[in-house]
Amino acid sequence: MEFLGKKLFALDIGTCSVVGIVLEQQDDSFHIVDLLSKEHKERSMIDGQIHNILSVASVIIDIKQQLEQYHGKFNRVSVAAAGRSLKTAMGTITVDISERTLISTEDINRLELSAVQNAQQTLLSSNELKEDDHYYCVGYSVLYYKLNNEKIGSLIDQTGNQATVEVIATFLPRVVVESLLTALKRADLEMEALTLEPIAAINVLVPPSMRRLNIALVDIGAGTSDIAIVNENTVTAYGMVPVAGDEITETLSSHYLLDFPLAEQLKRQTSTQELLTIQDILGFEQQIPAAEVVDVISPTVKRLASSIAQEIKRLNNDGSPQAVMIVGGGSLTPTLSKELSTELELPNNRVAIRSLDALSGVTLADNIKSSPALVTPIGIAIAAHRAPIHYISLTVNDKTIRLFELKEMTVGDALLAANVSARKLYGKPGLALTVKVNGEWITRIGEHGSSTTILLNGQEASTKDLIQHQDVIKLQFGKDGKDAVATVRDLVQEPTSIHFQLDGSPMQVTDEILVNGRVASLDTTLADRDELTIKTSNLLALVIKKNAPDLLSVMYNGQKHLLKSRSTVYLVNDKEILGDYIIQNGDYIETRHPLAATLQEIADELDITLEVRAEITLNSQPVTVKKKRTVVYVNGQLANPDYRVYPTDQVEFTSVSNAPIIFSDIFAFTDFSLPTNSASAYRIVRNGESIRFTEPIFGGDKIEISFE
Repeated sequence: MEFLGKKLFALDIGTCSVVGIVLEQQDDSFHIVDLLSKEHKERSMIDGQIHNILSVASVIIDIKQQLEQYHGKFNRVSVAAAGRSLKTAMGTITVDISERTLISTEDINRLELSAVQNAQQTLLSSNELKEDDHYYCVGYSVLYYKLNNEKIGSLIDQTGNQATVEVIATFLPRVVVESLLTALKRADLEMEALTLEPIAAINVLVPPSMRRLNIALVDIGAGTSDIAIVNENTVTAYGMVPVAGDEITETLSSHYLLDFPLAEQLKRQTSTQELLTIQDILGFEQQIPAAEVVDVISPTVKRLASSIAQEIKRLNNDGSPQAVMIVGGGSLTPTLSKELSTELELPNNRVAIRSLDALSGVTLADNIKSSPALVTPIGIAIAAHRAPIHYISLTVNDKTIRLFELKEMTVGDALLAANVSARKLYGKPGLALTVKVNGEWITRIGEHGSSTTILLNGQEASTKDLIQHQDVIKLQFGKDGKDAVATVRDLVQEPTSIHFQLDGSPMQVTDEILVNGRVASLDTTLADRDELTIKTSNLLALVIKKNAPDLLSVMYNGQKHLLKSRSTVYLVNDKEILGDYIIQNGDYIETRHPLAATLQEIADELDITLEVRAEITLNSQPVTVKKKRTVVYVNGQLANPDYRVYPTDQVEFTSVSNAPIIFSDIFAFTDFSLPTNSASAYRIVRNGESIRFTEPIFGGDKIEISFE
């Protein structure tokens, strides 16, 4: 930092006023030489952000000119960004490491960078922000590493299936910083260093030795109340509630009909005077006791304390801290500390207002009165010197970016600021190819993408390498990996041919290659989700089916009917085998066919009735009566039922009659004849009853013919 002698210049640009401080460093102690505070002429600051740069710049110019009369010219100044402008978000990244070798430091660095970008996306996707808002990442901390969903101390040289990194990152709106820079430039000042208001107050009130305790620091200003939580040797969270001292002032203004500045004055006098004189907007003057004012503002104070307590608990994992320190002008509000202790369920002595007398190593000039309102401005001045945040400019792929040095800045920080996606640091892996081979899924991994080469000032670098002002970063992006490709030959062995003999004839079979049910070759290129099947061809049943003669077919009443195949016996090396036999190379297979079927056997198979019979007795003599139902022609000639059919025969069954057997049919199957003498009379009796010549008869009937 540049000094005029040993004097340092700092500004606290607040919502209501701007405080300029000149301090002098004396070894490890600081002496506040001068302090000047001026209120804004209008509401040019809202929630820590400059809304009217010209108005804020004019106040800064006034303070600068007045202080320069006594302390010489100031060209550079330290300032603070309001804690209420900070945003924190958590980010997580999980990657598949099953195909990687040992994890390197650079791999972890890039994982952390991806997690920070995930936190940035989480921040931008929240309802309170717009997608085009830009935030500087001003720092992050790793919460934990995980290997296969189990927490682990370090991922270096680890192997497994999944690696996870979770971080908490802090971001600062660019508009806040840019407006600060512009206002300073109008006042002919250059930003020497930047600090953050919550960090500034903590640095002077809570030294590192106290940070193992769980402490909440509350800076109550005019428009907002800033909160910082300390625990386990670090600042764990920042927060803000949009209520503060102005809420109390507005209550007094409404109750007593006072102009806002007069109400503010009344509020400040309440803690120092017992009887107060006011004049309302109608011109009436009255005297009121301070106790009455306290009663009037009591409900508002309780609401303020409740809002602050709720935010403290939210930031502190839903619990109260061990102690609370209150600073800022709003801390002087009557009964506020008591109400806050009640809301947090803490003893009264655990919630305390801290003034300048709590600052170790800080002395004041005689003309500066101690006040809690000055803790943060003085903390800004000291913190900006002890832990300044400088900004540097550099280029990333010819794009100029500006970074704020909250810590040692790295190449990774520059890539974040340049909005370089961590995904671009690795080429995309090629698509995998998944094929079902004989019922089992097989996956071929795509080619890994190559890493991006980072050049820092022409030299190869990693994301953790430190950067400086005016550095030049070039990225040679890695190439995407090629998609996985495979042919049938890559996944299965070439089918072998089997040579054998069938009934003396040499034969050869080769397994079939099917892709999605269609015949394919070994050089067929496979697509994702294809189904590759090797169809076995040396199964005896398949060979028989392929080489068996056509099945015999017959015609029946004009319709074609296929006959069932006859049971054939197969022998291999004189041993009978079944259809599930796997033919081996060199086998000699013999076929033993059954006898050809007769026409009667064919008719039985097709459920065709060739003739019907009736076994009767005629005059006590047995007689078999037959009647044709179907006639059979073989190759156009009428054939007997015992004819054996050859595969080349043309067989046709034709129905001829469905009439029942009648008495007159008997005479075709017996030598009995009726007498020729017409004078003779006869009687036909069936089973004891007379019948006529044309009546049907049935098997088992007993028929008698008698003559008179």
